[in-house]
Amino acid sequence: MSAGRKVAVVAPTYNEAENLPELASRLFALDGVGDLRLYIVDDASPDGTADAARALSERYGGGIEVISRSAKLGLGTAYIAGFARALADGCDRVVQMDADLSHAPEHIPTMLKILDEGGDDRIVIGSRYAPGGSLDPSWGRKRRFLSAFGNHLIRFVTGLRAKDVTGGFRAYPADVLRAVDFASARCAGFAFQAELAYMFQAAGFGAVEHPITFMDRTRGESKMSLHIVAEAVWKLALIRFRGG
Repeated sequence: MSAGRKVAVVAPTYNEAENLPELASRLFALDGVGDLRLYIVDDASPDGTADAARALSERYGGGIEVISRSAKLGLGTAYIAGFARALADGCDRVVQMDADLSHAPEHIPTMLKILDEGGDDRIVIGSRYAPGGSLDPSWGRKRRFLSAFGNHLIRFVTGLRAKDVTGGFRAYPADVLRAVDFASARCAGFAFQAELAYMFQAAGFGAVEHPITFMDRTRGESKMSLHIVAEAVWKLALIRFRGG
C-alpha cells in the first residue's frame, strides 16, 4: 500500500526552530511510509521557525512546505490550513503531530498500517491512555493530574468514546478528512483536538488507538495550563449541549 502513496505530516509551529532539524531527520528516515511531505504551519514565530523550515526543505529535496501566517492565530486554524493544503495537493494519508518531539515519528508507519488494514472508515489516534500508552516518566504528579483530568473531563462533556481525545497525534485517510467539515470547527486552540474527534464520531467514523509514550519536549516550554483546560471544557460543553 505504501508504494506511490502520498503522506502528509502536518505540524503547527510557534517558536520551534530548535526542534525542526531533529523532527525532519527522523521523519524522512522512516521506511515503508511512501512519498512523505512535511507541512509546517507557522504562526509568525519570532525565533525564525519558518526560515529554518525553508532551509531544511532544501536539504530534503523540497520535501518540506512552509505555510507562513501573519500572526499567532491558534492551533486549530493552523491544522485547518495544513489539512486543506495537504488535501489540495492530493495526499492519500494525513498525519497530524506536534513539532516539539513529544510525538515519536517512529510510530507513523504502524499508524498508517492500521489505516491500510482497516479501510477508509476510521482514524488512528496515537494514544497516551490506551492500554500500553503512557506519559513521560519524568513528569511530576501535578502535570500528570492536569493531563489526565483534562482528558477525562472533556470525554465526559463531549461523550467521546476514545480514551485519548486531547492528544494531537493522529492519522487520517484523506477521504475521511474530506467527509467532515473540519474548517467549520469553532475551537481555535487546545479544544480543537477534541472538537475534531467529536466531528468524526458524530459522522460515524471509528477510532483505533495506538499506544504511545508522550514525551516531554527537550527544548522550549510547554504551553499547557489549567486555564487552557478549563476554557476547552467550557467551549466543548457549549458545542455539544447548546450548538455553540
